[in-house]
Amino acid sequence: MPVKFPSPIRFLNPSLPVARFPLTNVGLSLNTPRSIPIFTRFFPFKLKYLGFASHFSVPFLSTCTNRNLGGLIIEEESDSDDDDNGVFEKNALSSIGLEKDFDVKDRPSLSTNSDSFMSETRFDQCSISPLSLKGINDAGFEKMTVVQAATLPAILKGKDVLAKAKTGTGKTVAFLLPSIEVVVKSPLNRDQKRPPILVLVICPTRELATQAATEAKVLLKYHPAIGVQVVIGGVRIALEQKSMQANLCQILVATPGRLKDHVENTAGFATRLMGVKVLVLDEADRLLDMGFRKDIEKIIAAIPKQRQTLMFSATVPEEVRQICHKALKRDHEFINTVQEGSEDTHSKVRQMHLVAPLDKQFPFLHAILKDHMADDPDYKVIVFCTTARVTGLVAEFLGALKLNIREIHSRKAQTYRTRVSDEFRKSKGLILVTSDVSARGVDYPDVTLVLQVGLPASREQYIHRLGRTGRKGKEGKGIVILAPWEEFFLSTVKDLPITKAPVPSIDPDTKKKLERALSQVDMKSKEAAYQAWLGYYNSQKKVGNDKNRLVELANEFSRSMGLDTPPAISKSRPWQDGSQECSWLTLEVDQL
Repeated sequence: MPVKFPSPIRFLNPSLPVARFPLTNVGLSLNTPRSIPIFTRFFPFKLKYLGFASHFSVPFLSTCTNRNLGGLIIEEESDSDDDDNGVFEKNALSSIGLEKDFDVKDRPSLSTNSDSFMSETRFDQCSISPLSLKGINDAGFEKMTVVQAATLPAILKGKDVLAKAKTGTGKTVAFLLPSIEVVVKSPLNRDQKRPPILVLVICPTRELATQAATEAKVLLKYHPAIGVQVVIGGVRIALEQKSMQANLCQILVATPGRLKDHVENTAGFATRLMGVKVLVLDEADRLLDMGFRKDIEKIIAAIPKQRQTLMFSATVPEEVRQICHKALKRDHEFINTVQEGSEDTHSKVRQMHLVAPLDKQFPFLHAILKDHMADDPDYKVIVFCTTARVTGLVAEFLGALKLNIREIHSRKAQTYRTRVSDEFRKSKGLILVTSDVSARGVDYPDVTLVLQVGLPASREQYIHRLGRTGRKGKEGKGIVILAPWEEFFLSTVKDLPITKAPVPSIDPDTKKKLERALSQVDMKSKEAAYQAWLGYYNSQKKVGNDKNRLVELANEFSRSMGLDTPPAISKSRPWQDGSQECSWLTLEVDQL
């Protein structure tokens, strides 16, 4: 039985029509005739109905309006790329930097001058074409990073490679440069109406895909006959189809969902993929963490078996090893560029934790930021929040305090995210408030402080967030702010050098100023954050298992936003109940 109802349970209006769910939050409707995506922090799920096969049960909180808890709201935090709603402007493709002239001064960092990440090997010591070498030299680089020096020789020989490499160590160039050499050596048939795609690079997020495509454009400065394009969610598919038809596209950088869209909906696209000579899976562990395994397997089946495959991954868990058997040749090379004992964090990042009740966290966050800004005029801070909606709340609060704030999360349009990402990459004196879409792979140079507010989804996510600072051998600082009931997380990172942070002092005048700022935050933002907060912590076993306790903590979070009573769940949601007790639903779910 797909839905089980322990007594008592009631619904306000069981005769309501089928709900239409907005992109903001995804909830539960019992009279929905088809599967609805529901996303948790760790895994995406679909509701299970009769006729589906394997399943397992997951408890979901359903009704409790005595404390204004109307139902489970789980916010989609994965950066899925199937949300093409066709409302972006026609210049969306140009906004990601692929339709305009590229200035070298605007490029992301291709390498580093930090001695700890540099090797003694020069690029001119490898069998790289003169034009590629000229592009590298023009960008100001002569020596390779350790990752590049370790992987380029094998890749240039045509070997399949699984490389264990941390982000921020030059791995993008390590797979782009030899891929370009494959294109250079391939004959160009200008008579073909739809020339084949020779290099396919798959990235887990839009930001990573855009960044990789931009770096490719730097390397292609002296290769005018070679084109690179990017296909990602958030851009209308028709614009991408038009661009791929009108422009050269020997190198394609894509996110999995959008690539699948093109295979299914773009005329001749599947045929073009039959020309792929190099397949790159960037951030392979994250691709699999985000549930893209089936998509990747379909993509592998759609391209020639006689190809070179390159996989780069920060970690090599069992799931990555399993996909290796399908993607890589048996004689592939495994190259580990991560030194023993350095997998977790950069040695030059000073790590601290601060335990504070929820009603103190907004004031402490503000105090930490103000102190850091005073200490470092060239500050560049990333504040990580638990969900996209909580990110919006924190950004609005800090903005009301006149701090120089930018925000990025999965609820923002791709054009906006790209613009903000580029601005933050090039600037100093900025604070970026973000969800986990910025946790891995995106190269923001010279970040001076990473703040994590609330319980990280996992030890690994804590580490990846922290990795945004202290990159390429530079020093950095990280602080995680936890509530007392989140302090258990510290036991999962007890082997890391995390010290106790000093407790900031808040004077009465500042306290009043912060209260005024919270009062200026739009009520809709608070309601959305409240619901998203419930969904996130309901998915955390050590917090969400005790539903009565979860309700109490939700009310505490509500008070921390300056509200006397918790926000009411929208009456339009058909699962809201008027009962005085918490009831339960057990849903059978299927991993997407």
